[in-house]
Amino acid sequence: MKKIKLFLTGLLFVLTAGLSFAQNRQITGTVIDASTGEPVAFASVQLKGTMTGTTTNESGKYTINAPGNGTLIFSFIGYTTVEVAINNQNVVNVSLSPEAVNLEDIVVVAYGTAKKSSFTGSASTVKGSKIAERSVSNVTNALAGQVAGVQVTSNNGQPGTAATIRIRGIGSMSASNAPLYVVDGVPYDGTISAINPQDIGTISAINPQDIESLTVLKDAAASAIYGARGANGIVLITTKKATSKDAIVTFDAKWGTNSRAIPNYDVMTDPAMYYETLYRALYNAKAYNGSSAAAAYAYADVALLDDKNGGVGYMVYTVPGGEKFIGTNFKLNPRATLGYSDGEYYYIPDNWYDEIFDKGNLRSEYNFSVSGSTDKLNVYLSAGYLNDSGIVSGSGFERFTTRIKADYQAKEWLKIGANTAYTYYDSKAPGSQTDWGSSGNLFYVTNMIAPIYPMYVRNADGTIKVDNRGITVYDFGGSSTNFTRSFMALANPAITLKLDKYHAYTDVVNSKWYATANIIEGLQFTATVGANIRNQRSNNLYNQFYGASVGSQGAVSVRHYREFGVNQQYLLTYKKNIATNHNIDLLVGYESYNLKLQNLGGSNTKLYNPYIGELSNAIQIPPSVYSYTDTYTTQGILARAQYDFKEKYFLSASYRRDASSRFHPDKRWGNFGSIGGAWLISKENFMSSINWIDMLKIKASYGIQGNDNLGNYYAYLDQFTVTNSSGDFSVAFAYKGNKDITWETSYAFNGGVDFELFGSKLTGTVEYFSRKTVDLLYNQPVPISLGYSSIPMNVGSIVNNGVELELNGTILKTNNILWTANFNATHYKNKITDLAETPKKAGGIKGSNYIYRIGGSLYNSYLRKWAGVDPETGKSLYYVDPDKGDMTTTDDYTKAVQCDLGSTLAKVYGGFGTTINAFGFDLSIQLSYQLGGKLYDGSYEQLMHQGDDPGTNWSMDILKAWTPEKPSTKYPRLDASIDTYQKQSSRFLTSSDYLSFNNVMLGYTLPKNLVKSLKLSTVRIYVSGDNLGVISARKGLDPRQSLGLGSSTTSGNYSYSAMRTISAGISLSF
Repeated sequence: MKKIKLFLTGLLFVLTAGLSFAQNRQITGTVIDASTGEPVAFASVQLKGTMTGTTTNESGKYTINAPGNGTLIFSFIGYTTVEVAINNQNVVNVSLSPEAVNLEDIVVVAYGTAKKSSFTGSASTVKGSKIAERSVSNVTNALAGQVAGVQVTSNNGQPGTAATIRIRGIGSMSASNAPLYVVDGVPYDGTISAINPQDIGTISAINPQDIESLTVLKDAAASAIYGARGANGIVLITTKKATSKDAIVTFDAKWGTNSRAIPNYDVMTDPAMYYETLYRALYNAKAYNGSSAAAAYAYADVALLDDKNGGVGYMVYTVPGGEKFIGTNFKLNPRATLGYSDGEYYYIPDNWYDEIFDKGNLRSEYNFSVSGSTDKLNVYLSAGYLNDSGIVSGSGFERFTTRIKADYQAKEWLKIGANTAYTYYDSKAPGSQTDWGSSGNLFYVTNMIAPIYPMYVRNADGTIKVDNRGITVYDFGGSSTNFTRSFMALANPAITLKLDKYHAYTDVVNSKWYATANIIEGLQFTATVGANIRNQRSNNLYNQFYGASVGSQGAVSVRHYREFGVNQQYLLTYKKNIATNHNIDLLVGYESYNLKLQNLGGSNTKLYNPYIGELSNAIQIPPSVYSYTDTYTTQGILARAQYDFKEKYFLSASYRRDASSRFHPDKRWGNFGSIGGAWLISKENFMSSINWIDMLKIKASYGIQGNDNLGNYYAYLDQFTVTNSSGDFSVAFAYKGNKDITWETSYAFNGGVDFELFGSKLTGTVEYFSRKTVDLLYNQPVPISLGYSSIPMNVGSIVNNGVELELNGTILKTNNILWTANFNATHYKNKITDLAETPKKAGGIKGSNYIYRIGGSLYNSYLRKWAGVDPETGKSLYYVDPDKGDMTTTDDYTKAVQCDLGSTLAKVYGGFGTTINAFGFDLSIQLSYQLGGKLYDGSYEQLMHQGDDPGTNWSMDILKAWTPEKPSTKYPRLDASIDTYQKQSSRFLTSSDYLSFNNVMLGYTLPKNLVKSLKLSTVRIYVSGDNLGVISARKGLDPRQSLGLGSSTTSGNYSYSAMRTISAGISLSF
C-alpha cells in the first residue's frame, strides 16, 4: 500500500508539472532603446532554459509563447542583456540600455553591420565628427594619419581634388590600386578622374558634414564579398540619419583663409648673389678647361648677360660707365645700383613668390540639417555651401549640396527607404599646375626662376605698364621688352592664369532606393537600387591678349561628360538563434553594376568675342571635335555564412562569383571568397579573475580577391582609330588587345589581436597581413616594330606583408575632464616574386629611374650611384657598376651604370593625436608621419645645377660648392661647362621622412543654461588650422606627394602646393 501511495504521488507531481508546462500563454511586447526611445529591431527574445526564441520586428515588437512563470532574456549587439520575469503577464515591454562601456562596438561591414567583438576581418572606423573637424573639400584628404594601413598622398593641392588612397600597399603593376568607395551600401566609381584635370571625381560631391562614419575594410574576409571592385580594400561611407524622436536642427558656419602650406626651397633671393655665382660658374668653365685667368674673366664678362651664350639675358643693375659689373673677386661692383633702364623699359626684379601667393584667398562654408523620427518614419535633410578659393588666380572650388534620407516602416513586415543627394560644383582648375617644366605651371616657374627677373613690364620711368585694355603688362621674357630670358622665355603664367578661364560645371546625383521585407521569422529579403549620375560641362577659354594663344587669336575648348552608373542588389538574409548558444547569420544575393561613360568635346581658335568660351564664338575651320562612349558591366552572385557559439567562438565564410566585361567571354568569370575565425578569449571562465582585461580576441582570415581594372574597358580587343584621308576612311591601329588576359588574383591572410584593457581605457588592435597577387595585369612593352608599343598580359606576382598597430587611450576622465589619445603605425614590405620569362632573363624590367626585378619592390630605385666629390678636381664621382661589384669611380657620368639602390618605400607610417574636453572647452590635435623611406628630389637636383642652366635659381647650398680652398665638401664645383641637366643619381635620393601637422582645433561650448533662453540646445564656437605644415628633410620638400621613388621630372616642388587653412566658426543646434 505504501508503494502504491508513493507511485500515485509521483504520478500526480508529473501530471501537475506537465500541465503547468503546457499552460503557455502568448506574450507580446515592444523592445525600445532606453536612451532614445527608438524601437530595437531584430533583438533576440529567448525563453530562459529552453530552445524557444524569436526576434523583434522592424518596430521592435515581438510575440512568443511562454509559461506565466517563465523568464525572458532580451539581447542585442551594443546593448546590455536583460532578463525579465513574466509573472503571468501577457504584455512585457522592455527597455534595453546601450552597453555602459563605449567600445565603438558596432562596425559597418559589407552589406550590413557587425559587432566588433564578433568580426573576424580587419576594419577601422573614423567618426564623422573627426572628419568634420577638417577643413577639406574632399573627404579623402581627411583620412591622412587616421587609420592604420592607409596611406594618403596628394600631388595636387587644387581645392576639391581627391587624394590617392592606398590600403596595405601596392598590389598591382599596371592595374588600379585604388579602393572601392561604398556610400550607404551602394558601390560606385568615385575615382574616374583621369579624363581631364578638372574632373575631380564624384567623391568631391559628398559633403563631409553629412558623414556619420567612415569605415575602411582592409582584408579579404571583410572585402572579398564585394568581388572584383573590392580587390584593393573598401572605404564604406555611412551618412547621417535621425537619432531622436524630437526634431533636431543644426547649423554650422565657418570662415577662413587659404595659403600656401609648402614654401619654396631655401633658394637665392638676392639678385647680386645670383649674378656673382653664375659669373664664377662661367669663369670656372674656362679656367678648368685650359684657359688663362684673363681669358676666363673675359669670357664670363661677355657671357653673363648673353642668353645665347650661357648667360641670363637680363641686366637689372646700373653700373657706372667703363666699370666692370662683376669684379675679379667675384663680387658685384659696389657702385652698381639696382634697377636699369635702356631708355624704353625699366628693369628691376620682382619677388614672384610674394607677388603671387597668399593674397587673401578666402574660404567660407555653411551647413544646415534637420532630422527627426516617429515610430514609423526617420528623416534626415541637409544642405551645404562651400566656396574654397585656390591660392593662384583662376583656381577654386564652389559646391552646393543637398541630401534627403528617409526610412519608412510601411507595414509591420515591410520597410522602404530612399537616400538621394544632389550636388552642384564648379571646379576652377587651371591646367598644367602639376606638370613639370610646363611654361603654364605657375608653381614650377615661381619656384625655379632666378631672382633677377621682373614679373612686370615697366615703362622707362619705372611705372608698371598698362595696355590700352587696362590690363597690366607682364614680362614674358622674350617679346615683351628688349631682353630675352634664358629661363622659360615667352612664358608668364602669372598673367595667363588671370586671363584664361577654366570651369567644370558639374551636376551629381547619388541615389539609393530600397525595400526590406520580413518573409518569416528571421528571414528577410532586401532589394536595393542605386544610381549615380554625373553630368559635367567643361569650358576652357584661352585668352588672345597674352600667352600661347595670341597667334591664334584666342582658343576655346568645350567638353561634355556624362556618367551613369546603376547598381542593383538583391539580398536574402536569415538569422537564427538555436538553443540559446548558437547563432547563425546567412546571406545569399545577386549584384550587378552597369556603367556608361559618354564624352563629347570640341575645340577651335580665332575668337570673335575674347571673353566668351563657346565653340560658336570661334571661326577657325575646321574645328576639332570628338565623341566616344565607354561601357562597363559586372555581375556577381554572392553568399556569406556567419556562426558563433555563446558569442565566444566565431566563424565566417564568404563566396562570390564575378564576371567582368573587361575580359573575353571565355575568361570573364572568376571565383573569390574568404574564411575567417575569431575567439573571444575574455569570455572564457579562466579569464574572469583578470580584471584589467575587458576584451581580448584573436582572429584570423584568409581570402581570394580579383582585380580587373587595367584601365582600358576593352583590353581583350584590338582597337583602331578612324580618320579622314582625302575623303576616304583611314584606319589606324591604336591598341593591341589580348583575349587571353583574365583576373589578377590576390591571396590574402590576416591575423591579429583586438583588446580592451583597464576598464576600456586602452583599446587597440595588432595585426599581421600578407597579400600575394598573381597573374598581374601588366602592359608589357614590346618592340615598336610590331606596330604597337605594349600588350596587356598576366605576368608575375607580388607580395605585400606587414604589421599594423592601432591604439586608443583615455588618459584622464573625470566629471569635467576627458582626455584621450590615439596612435597608429604600419610597417610593410613590397616584394616582386615572379616576372614574365623575357624580363626575368634580362634581369628585370628597367626604366630611367626604377627596376622591377624578382626580390625587389615596385618602388626600387634604379640610378647611378654617386660616390661624392673628387677633392682634387671638385667633380662629381660615380661608381662604375655596383651591381656587378665594380666599385671603382669615374667622373664621367656616361661611363657609370645604373644600379639597384633598393626600395624607397617608407619603413613605418601612421598618425597620432589627442583630444581634451574640459569645462566646455575642447582641443584636438592630429598629426601623421612617415619614417625610413626615400624620395628622389627632382626640384633640388635642378636647383643644384652647376651653372649650365642659366636663369634657373639656385639652392643656397650651392654656396658650399667645392673650391681649391674648400676641398672637403659634398657639393661639386661650379662649372657651366659640366652638363648636369637631368643627370639622375643617388645624390638626390633624399629621406622621405616627415611629420605633418594635419589639424589643430580649439572650441568652446557655451553652458546650456546660458543658451536655453535663446531656444537653442547647444552653441559652440571654434577656431581651427588645417594642414598647418610639414617637417621634412628639406624646406620646400613635401614627401606626402607620393609613396616614394620619383625622378627629375616626377617629384619635387613643382606641383600645386598643399593649402593651409585657418578658419573660425560657430555651430548651433535647436
